[in-house]
Amino acid sequence: MSAEFLWYIPNQARPGHRGDDAVEGHNSLQTLVGHAKALEEHGWGGALLGTGWGRPDTFTVATALATQTTTFQPLIAIRPGYWRPAHFASAAATLDHLTGGRVLVNIVSGKDDLAAYGDQEGEQAQRYDRTREFLRIVRRLWTEENVTYHGEHFGVTGATVVPRTVVRGDRRHPRLYFGGASEAAEQVAATDADVQLFWGEPLDGVRERIERLRELEQKLEREHAPLEFGLRITTLVRDTTEQAWADAEAKVAKMADGQDPAARDPRWRAAVGQRRLLDLAARGEVLDDNLYTAPGRFGGGGAGTTWLVGSAEDVARSLRRYRELGVTHFVLSDTPYLPEIRRQGERLLPLLREEPVTG
Repeated sequence: MSAEFLWYIPNQARPGHRGDDAVEGHNSLQTLVGHAKALEEHGWGGALLGTGWGRPDTFTVATALATQTTTFQPLIAIRPGYWRPAHFASAAATLDHLTGGRVLVNIVSGKDDLAAYGDQEGEQAQRYDRTREFLRIVRRLWTEENVTYHGEHFGVTGATVVPRTVVRGDRRHPRLYFGGASEAAEQVAATDADVQLFWGEPLDGVRERIERLRELEQKLEREHAPLEFGLRITTLVRDTTEQAWADAEAKVAKMADGQDPAARDPRWRAAVGQRRLLDLAARGEVLDDNLYTAPGRFGGGGAGTTWLVGSAEDVARSLRRYRELGVTHFVLSDTPYLPEIRRQGERLLPLLREEPVTG
C-alpha cells in the first residue's frame, strides 16, 4: 500500500504556535493559502487543520484553502457536538463534490470548552459512545439514501445527503481519521474509523497498539475495510545530524525559558494518549535512536511532545521503521512551518518515496 504524506497548517487565533514565527497576519487568508500552495509545490498531499473552541473554524478555513488550490487535501478536524452528524455529512459531501474528492476528516473526541458552544461534558465512555454514533450516521449518509437511525445521542429519519460524495475506485467517501489511546477510543477505532492516528510514541508502543487494534477488529467483527494506521509527529530535519541536534536542544532550551501556560492545561494533560507521551521522558531523553522526549517536559503537547531529530536520512530511516510496522499515513511538521514545508518537501519526501531495495 502506498503511503500518504501530509503536513499541518496552524489555524490559530494567536501567533507563534509551537514556536512558529509570530508575525502579523499569521492567520490571514493570504498566509494560509501560501502554506497550502507551498504544500502542493513541494510534494505534500495536504495538511491537517486542527480544531478547538477559541480558534478559527476548521471547516471554514479548509473550504477557503480548497478553493485556492488544485490538489491540496484538507484533513479537517471536527468534533461531534460542535457538529451534528447530518449537518456535517451534508457540508463535507458538498465540499467533497466541489473539490473533486479532496476532503479528509479527522474526528476528535478529546475534551474542549464544550459549554462555550452549547455542548455538554460527559464521562469518557459517553463521549466515545456518542462519537461511534456520529461516525456511523455520517458514513451511512455518505453511502446510503433515506437513512433512518435513532441512537442514544443522535438520530435522523429518512435522510438523504445531496450532493453525494465523490466515488473513485475503492473510495466511496472522505477517509475518516480518528485518534485516542484509551480502551474506549480503541474500540471506536477498531469498528468505525478508517485510520487510527498515533502520536510520536516509540516503535515498541506503536507495534503494541497496532497488534491490539488488529485483534480488536476481529473480536468486534469490524464491517469495513481493515483499519489503517497513521503517525502525527514533529520532524526536525537539518543538513547534518549534528546540526539537527544542536538546533533541537536550542529550541528546547528556549521552551524551558518561556513555557507556554496552555501546556499546563489539566484537560489535555489528563488524556490517556498525552499521558503516554509525557511518561516517555522517564525512559530516556532519546529513544529509538532519535525520538527526542525532552520537549514534553517543557511545554510540548500533542504532536509537539516528542520529535524525530536528525538529517533527512536519519528521519527517513526512522519513519520507514514505522512504515514496516504498518503505518501508511504520516502527518509531519516543524516550525517555522512555511520554510519547513519547503525544506522537508525537498529533502525528506524524496527519500520517503524511494522504493525499498530488495534482494
